[in-house]
Amino acid sequence: MYIKEVEGRPDTTTTRGKTQIRGIDKQIPASHTFSLIMATRSRIGIELKDGSILSSYHHWDGYPSWLGRILSTHYNTREQAADLIDGGDMSSCWSDSIWGDQLPEGQYAPEYYSGRGENCPPRYDETREKFLSDGEEFSYIFTSAGWVCYDMNEFNDNEPEITEIPSGALAV
Repeated sequence: MYIKEVEGRPDTTTTRGKTQIRGIDKQIPASHTFSLIMATRSRIGIELKDGSILSSYHHWDGYPSWLGRILSTHYNTREQAADLIDGGDMSSCWSDSIWGDQLPEGQYAPEYYSGRGENCPPRYDETREKFLSDGEEFSYIFTSAGWVCYDMNEFNDNEPEITEIPSGALAV
């Protein structure tokens, strides 16, 4: 499990590279640069005991009204959040098909990039500030108090701010 590997051992983690995109100098993994115009990108993290964050990229529907509610409903314990993040970067955390293969009716699962052969393990950030500086539109952190959502204000000059996750489960 990455969470066990990372605690106190940042040498086991992935690193970020700089990418120049439309005049914006951001720290963005090169494999995700084309997603800037395709999805509501987000990052899902879990706060470790020392305050560092282990996280995974989430490509689709990062809005609190969808992803926030899915996380709050289906990944609402530390163990569930850790298991989700341990799978690495993903297209979606709640899908009824995995890379074209339909799951049995009523079953949902994360669609990890590793399922199509990519090596995209979780990322380790030493501080919350580093975690929040990556360029996604929304960031989620599982803390001792549960899920916290940040609107990253990616399209304006405002600092990241905590935003409410709507209550209630989705229809799925």
